[in-house]
Amino acid sequence: MSGGSIYQEALRVLRRLGLPEQAERDVLTALEVAQPGPLALLYEAGVEAGLSRGTLLVRGSGIFLSFAAGNLADDLSDGECTYYAHPVRVAPYVQFLLQNLAWATLARAQVPEEALAEAARGLAEAAGPQALEVRTQEWTAPLFRRVAEGLAGRQWAAYLHLLWAGTALADRSAAGHGLGIAAHVAEDIRSKDRRFFSMPEADQREVVRWARAGMDGVRRQGLKCLDAALRRIDPILPEVVP
Repeated sequence: MSGGSIYQEALRVLRRLGLPEQAERDVLTALEVAQPGPLALLYEAGVEAGLSRGTLLVRGSGIFLSFAAGNLADDLSDGECTYYAHPVRVAPYVQFLLQNLAWATLARAQVPEEALAEAARGLAEAAGPQALEVRTQEWTAPLFRRVAEGLAGRQWAAYLHLLWAGTALADRSAAGHGLGIAAHVAEDIRSKDRRFFSMPEADQREVVRWARAGMDGVRRQGLKCLDAALRRIDPILPEVVP
């Protein structure tokens, strides 16, 4: 089993809905765009937490469906939803479908009710800084940090909270905050995003130092799954640091 197995489970969840062919194709497009996303981490973190194969597949697929919904919403906000011919007409219903399918899936994943509620609240809070991003013309390090803490830090902490609920790693899900931020900064650097590169060089360095400090905190958890995720991020961040 691997991250690909979680993706295949998400496809099975989708196909069980019996949607019209056009709708299934639209949703499948959003899922394809969202991968690999968190798939490798979800698999590795679920195994390290001792989840059974069945539980890991259901929890992992539910989380990935939520991730795909968020990814689609972000692309639509940023004007990057170019994979639909008519994004303003198609993307909203796909996002609505994915978000509801995610929670329907997680509801049968043996996640404690309190964990579901806390994660849902965390994801709602994570969406708030999008209001700042879509209105920002000039980026600075403090503003970048505020947006990244929400869109990435809170989001990844919520995902690990859902995945690890009821396991021996349940109280360590906050490590997702630092991991999410580091991944966010690394992706902006990799993709040459204006959000990062429009900042003065001093602000860029400040943001990278901040991301690296968070990575140090994640490493102190001593978890193989998180270390593996950091190894995928680490080669990108040094490129902008003198």
